[in-house]
Amino acid sequence: MIRVDGRTLRCADVVTAAQTGGPLGIDVSIAALRGAEQAWKLAEDLSTRRMVYGRTTGVGANKDDTVESSREHGLRLLRSHAGGSGDPMPSGQVRAMMLIRLNQLLTGRSGISPELIGALAEAVRAGALPLVHRLGAIGTGDLAPLAETALALTGERAWVEGHVPPVAVHAGDALAFMSSNAATLAEATLATMRLDTLTRASHAVAALTYVALDGNPEAYATPVHEARPHAGQVACAAEMRRLLGMHQTPKPGRRIQDPFGLRAFPQVQGPALDAIHYLRDVLAVEINASTENPMISTVHGDAYHHAHFHTAYVSTALDQARATVHQVAELSVARLGDLVEPEFTGLRPFLAAGPAGSSGVMILEYVAHDALTELRQAALPATLGTAVVSRGIEDHASFSTQAARAATAACAAYQQVLGCELVAAVRALRMREADLVDLPVRDAFEAASAVLDPGVEDRPLTGDIAAAVGVLDTLARI
Repeated sequence: MIRVDGRTLRCADVVTAAQTGGPLGIDVSIAALRGAEQAWKLAEDLSTRRMVYGRTTGVGANKDDTVESSREHGLRLLRSHAGGSGDPMPSGQVRAMMLIRLNQLLTGRSGISPELIGALAEAVRAGALPLVHRLGAIGTGDLAPLAETALALTGERAWVEGHVPPVAVHAGDALAFMSSNAATLAEATLATMRLDTLTRASHAVAALTYVALDGNPEAYATPVHEARPHAGQVACAAEMRRLLGMHQTPKPGRRIQDPFGLRAFPQVQGPALDAIHYLRDVLAVEINASTENPMISTVHGDAYHHAHFHTAYVSTALDQARATVHQVAELSVARLGDLVEPEFTGLRPFLAAGPAGSSGVMILEYVAHDALTELRQAALPATLGTAVVSRGIEDHASFSTQAARAATAACAAYQQVLGCELVAAVRALRMREADLVDLPVRDAFEAASAVLDPGVEDRPLTGDIAAAVGVLDTLARI
């Protein structure tokens, strides 16, 4: 049961909503509903006494056009903005979007009618999905997907799955419903939580490679990281010590200094851990924030025009997270290169077996570098551009929508990189018959071994990579 009260929604709740096909158990706060109703009544009253953007005026460059606050004006706004295009938005993202938007409306500052909030809540409960298109936002409000959602609630647009009884749009409901980045926040949250899982899994993958390469433990020693105590770096080193059973002074490794893939792992992984932690904090604020413009304040009895629709916090945090994860993935590919090198493993080139010239896991490097190139493209900053729209009135854009899409692409690429390293690390450990009996990372080895083919003959490794990717969630919990 997910509590929906405009204050306490968690990123993990958004993931649950996305992964739940069909009805979703939600507990909607009665107090929050009452607060939203008070804001609606205040907005209705204010519209008779002063100019209120989107209610008594047009929107965008039409802000100075006076209109009658009416249901017809609201329907025109929804119909004109429901121009999304491209492929349908993934169903998981739509479910997450609807939960986030419901929660935001329950902060009680939108001025939206209780009937429309109730219809949205019922759609979330029932697992009803409107047809929403992927394209139509640039980080200054998800106008198109939210307009499409609102029109489905009114009965004018199609439902992909299920449906709820249509409700009427009240005066002022249109902009109040659209004035949010809920679709962008949904994708950003799902990608962020996936990146969080993958970075946690990467500790176990790196630890397995460390054992396979007889790494030098000095790189993770407590005194080293106390000398430069960045939070993520310290946490990474501590996790590696835990996985590798480094309780006191461990025995020296084979080399006085390891390659950077092992030796610099805490220094490179640390920024990624910090960036993802910050990104989760940003999203925790956003999914519980009131972003509607104008904001209706029952405390102050007035409407405030503002720019909460601008999501620079989200876009810049996403850009930083993708850039740092790319650097971590580079180290994974570097460790894969070490695993196929006899100088580091004491095994045959490419961990091959059988006749001379056997290729072993040679192809993994090609796959990993291909995925790394995709990740590099996804890591390019989305915030370096801008857009000027609506006759110059809206003269900046955050492109958080595009940054969130890039984060989704980064997840797909990064897990392929980690999968390739994991396949090679497990093969090397099997071939070396490494003794993992006293190490916590043994659990990771056994989990991976259970799904990876033990054969070492030359054969296609497509299934091995897929199985390795599939076990990453388990490794993240070890």
